[in-house]
Amino acid sequence: MTPEVDSAADAALLADLRGLIGDRARDNDFERGLYSRDGSIEGSPPAIVCLPETAVEVAEIVRICRRHSRPFLARGSGTGLAGGAVPVGRPVVIATAKMDRIVEVDTDNRVAWVEPGVLNLDLSRALTPLGFHFAPDPSSQQVCSIGGNIANNSGGPHCLAYGVTTAHIAALEVVLPSGDTTVLGGVDAEPAGLDLRGLFVGSEGTMGIATKAAVRLTPNAPSVRTLLLDFDDVSEGSAAVSAIIAAGLVPSALEMMDQRAIEIVEAFAHAGYPTGAAAVLLVELDGLPGGVEAGVEIVREVALKHHVGHVRVAADDEERALLWKGRKNAFGAVARIKPDYYLHDTVVPRSRLTEVLEKVYRIADAYDLIAVNVFHAGDGNLHPILAFDRRQPGVDERVKAAGRDIVAASIEAGGVLSGEHGIGLEKRDYMGMLFSAHDMYTQDVVRETFDPDGFANPLKVIPTGSRCSDSFHQHVPEGAWV
Repeated sequence: MTPEVDSAADAALLADLRGLIGDRARDNDFERGLYSRDGSIEGSPPAIVCLPETAVEVAEIVRICRRHSRPFLARGSGTGLAGGAVPVGRPVVIATAKMDRIVEVDTDNRVAWVEPGVLNLDLSRALTPLGFHFAPDPSSQQVCSIGGNIANNSGGPHCLAYGVTTAHIAALEVVLPSGDTTVLGGVDAEPAGLDLRGLFVGSEGTMGIATKAAVRLTPNAPSVRTLLLDFDDVSEGSAAVSAIIAAGLVPSALEMMDQRAIEIVEAFAHAGYPTGAAAVLLVELDGLPGGVEAGVEIVREVALKHHVGHVRVAADDEERALLWKGRKNAFGAVARIKPDYYLHDTVVPRSRLTEVLEKVYRIADAYDLIAVNVFHAGDGNLHPILAFDRRQPGVDERVKAAGRDIVAASIEAGGVLSGEHGIGLEKRDYMGMLFSAHDMYTQDVVRETFDPDGFANPLKVIPTGSRCSDSFHQHVPEGAWV
């Protein structure tokens, strides 16, 4: 295909990048289109896509971008749902998919060094014969990458007991926006200095590009039991969530789905979900056999007090996998009712789950949209899905307005903007709902420390109008979509 360049500046930049990595620097319309979007509803094409294979190549690509005064952004598998990997201002996309090696596994110290393109589930599958796994498990774990997990501080169903990504990263090899390479953190029990590793995890590519990570390995539990509870009333299911934890039990996972989610999941997975229920809880317990069985009885007793319909305990690993297949494919199953969806990621206090869910339904009705709720109930991490058909005139505006109202309702209930998906573009302009001007100024100062010239994933996270984000426009061509 004939290369498509929009300017002499693009042509000179492309020539230098191809001098480094050959035809792994690409600018054809097809690939620029592929890399114009992530899992959000936003989109804008980059100027050039680069596919490095080593950290050395990443560092040199960054240096070339700086010489040409061109912004850049790192991209993993593109499953992010907040627009964090959407190009802004014709940057160079540095896609890390080819950096997919598991470099070293140290079971004695329970650490593995991996490249950012390693897929989340592939890592756990490689570790399983050794008796370990990588605990963070986003629902997209079959396709999401470790680099993306790090960028967004991803969570997943099992983060209730095990924590989000930052709890499972010991150290990071990072290419800074200057093009220099450094290591943040360390595999020692108490690395010296400031916790810059913790600062970098969740920074959404605004502080540099992770090129290797030391991930912590979690031992596989000797016993696992998975339960499915169904309720005729959403409020009873929500109350059961808090009651299970109040009983002194912290399940490894505690998920909730509403009736519409149950229906589409069952039509897809055929896992035996009760389609007549108003809500179901998927509860997983792991640990030593005696403790797990005692936990099953606690869950059963609590559920009965909250008028549970049925308590189903998976009989074997095959049944467990089928139940989880339904939950982890819920987002894709939305296509059974509408071809598009807009998903938010807010967190609210468990005690206010029912109240906020009712508001989500009212908001969806007000904008003539369909709401589907699938979420991490144990920690109050809501994932309201607005299903729609973007071919309908004006629907994008209605969807975005409804999304803003859902965010506002969550904040009003004492919640926060994001539990695991990040801020990106989607919630950038909502930061003022939660943070003061001083808060955002402070965040901006930290970001400027890593990237004083605004080259790394500009115009993300911090809203336009913050002190140093205003200087980023010097690397965004005039008229660029922001």
